[in-house]
Amino acid sequence: MKYLFVHQNMPGQYKHICQRLAADKDNTVVFITKREGIELPNIHKVIYKPNREPAESTHRYIREAERGILHGQEVARKALELKSKGFVPDIIIGHPGWGETLYLKDVFPDTPLLNFFEFYYHAVGADVGFDPDVPTTLDTHCRIRTKNIVQFMGLEAADAGMAPTLWQYGQYPEEYRHKISVIHDGIDTAVCKANPDASLEIKNTDGAVTTLRQGEEVITFVVRNLEPYRGFPQFMRAAEQILKRRPQAKIIIVGGDEVSYGRALPNGETYRNKLLQEVDLDLSRVFFLGRVPYSTYLQVIQVSAVHVYLTFPFVLSWSMLESMSSECLVLASATPPVTEVIKDGVNGLLFDFYDHEAIANRVDEVLGHKDRMAAIRKKARATVLQNYDLEKCLKEQLKLIENLVAGKRPVAGSKPGKPSYRAAARPSGSTAASAKTKVAAKSKAKPKAKPKSRNSRATPRKSKTSTGKPARG
Repeated sequence: MKYLFVHQNMPGQYKHICQRLAADKDNTVVFITKREGIELPNIHKVIYKPNREPAESTHRYIREAERGILHGQEVARKALELKSKGFVPDIIIGHPGWGETLYLKDVFPDTPLLNFFEFYYHAVGADVGFDPDVPTTLDTHCRIRTKNIVQFMGLEAADAGMAPTLWQYGQYPEEYRHKISVIHDGIDTAVCKANPDASLEIKNTDGAVTTLRQGEEVITFVVRNLEPYRGFPQFMRAAEQILKRRPQAKIIIVGGDEVSYGRALPNGETYRNKLLQEVDLDLSRVFFLGRVPYSTYLQVIQVSAVHVYLTFPFVLSWSMLESMSSECLVLASATPPVTEVIKDGVNGLLFDFYDHEAIANRVDEVLGHKDRMAAIRKKARATVLQNYDLEKCLKEQLKLIENLVAGKRPVAGSKPGKPSYRAAARPSGSTAASAKTKVAAKSKAKPKAKPKSRNSRATPRKSKTSTGKPARG
């Protein structure tokens, strides 16, 4: 089998599935990406680079759409190069969010396209408008509607899709949901597990080493970047109260100083520095680790007594599920899609996103009733084993791929996010075959002289499209 994966930040959500497929010597796995400096065993990486950035003159509503088109053009060019060398995939698996899969069905019209549908934007009811300090306007609504251009084209082009949670699936237009299966990327529960002997050594700025161990009052907070979308301001305000109430408590904060989502602060200021000026913390008991290797991250969640997770109504982080799998006591914001996974008092504890005092109170509750929390920790892991375990998710993903390669296509099933698959109605002669017939017919016909347009030059420059490749944007 021949597989083509596409994701700008290889491997992205395909970390497990692409390597599982590449482990089979009978498979050929190709990965088109922007990311350099990463190699995976038995996977042929193809790097693409956009020809340019969106033009400054482009309307601000559609700059991201223009960027997506530029990505799509370059990926299509790379796909054509692969095709010219004899590589025609049995299936294409990609993330449509950055435009990379936009034109792959034009290059490989008979190959099924399986897109990863992560998030469809709304001006009401999700992340936009959730922050009371950032009011929305008509301009916001218009911009957000337009922001979905590339996503919508991805829905139209895809033969099928995957979404990691039912809530994320539900954000997509109803008329396209029949295409989408709710299948999580998968959590490696064999790696993300409790370790009663876990410890973590942290080198302080003065050179001294602090060792934290499982069983101590360690509160953890892990995000890609320290920013409002993931509740960093609320956590910092809660941290001030936690440290004052609990003299033995220590806090580990993992995350970079960039902004992944939402608004950046002016003049290059970081949210970390801004919050450090606003709250009174005993910094001898707070450890900012920045971004860390995965092995260090695992140590962090394994020594954790309480893991705090906040998010706007947005994409669910792997870290929440990995922490649950590691039997952390996860204290999380009562926002979707968190509430799809965590039931308060059953497999975790919930609080109102904007109530930092509630965070501090619930940390007290956890650390003051460790025996009562043991059952919640066990149930947290059981939840992940039942619904998000890597092997189960891979099995579902592989079955979906098998259906698509066999010529089956999704139709609405009895449950949301669980489509049925039926053999696709195939017109007489495939799209590719029809295209070949037309090309052959044209080649036999006597070519006609083309009329000159008003803008034609005396000696017209040969267009790149004459090579069969998309003209560069």
